[in-house]
Amino acid sequence: MKKRQKLGQHFLKSEKIANTIVSAAKLTTNDIVLEIGTGKGILTPLLCKKAKNVISYETDRKLFQITKDNLSNISNLKLKYGDGFKSRENFSVFVSNLPYSKSRAAIEWLIQKNFSRAVIMVQKEFAEKLITNSKKERKAISILAQHALEMKTVTKVSKSNFLPQPKIDSVVLKLKRKTTIPNNLIKTTNRLFSYRRKTLQNIIRQFGKNIKSNKRLDDLDGDEIIKIAKQIIN
Repeated sequence: MKKRQKLGQHFLKSEKIANTIVSAAKLTTNDIVLEIGTGKGILTPLLCKKAKNVISYETDRKLFQITKDNLSNISNLKLKYGDGFKSRENFSVFVSNLPYSKSRAAIEWLIQKNFSRAVIMVQKEFAEKLITNSKKERKAISILAQHALEMKTVTKVSKSNFLPQPKIDSVVLKLKRKTTIPNNLIKTTNRLFSYRRKTLQNIIRQFGKNIKSNKRLDDLDGDEIIKIAKQIIN
């Protein structure tokens, strides 16, 4: 369990919140669900009741074996040991109580995938970063997520609903895919934000290209930033 805590993973213990997450996913008998982070399996059986198939990954070997023994009677469940973010599974719905330390990488991974919708639980501060309308508070991941996804808050989750209890509250988000973003565009957008205090003219120069503009990234909306990133790639 110490390994999980280092990763920022806290186990959901509320059946009510678990049911809220599954309900928000609007699962049908045609859906293939990918769950990353089986944990103690609080979500997994509920997902299996609604979906055609559920593929659930767990990186902790002891947890994987315990959950495998407990859920061995579920015919439409495929439990796998390993890193689900390295898998090549096809899925229509993604569900995860994301470890805090993996949240940004998980969003970058997800926006490269062809899926329908997702329901994720993330740290409250990270959720606010994803959906912020403030040009000064947004990060590269804000721009990328807002370009690729429709995002809606499902519910706020108090820290008291987890074991061990984290220091901050969480938020359940529902995501709907608008478009996919290739890895090179993600990397370029991240790099743009490493120069965010410079003018566009000086930023573009870092990529070996020229543009005449004294604007900064904070003067642009998200689509304009994505457009610049695409122009750099091309």
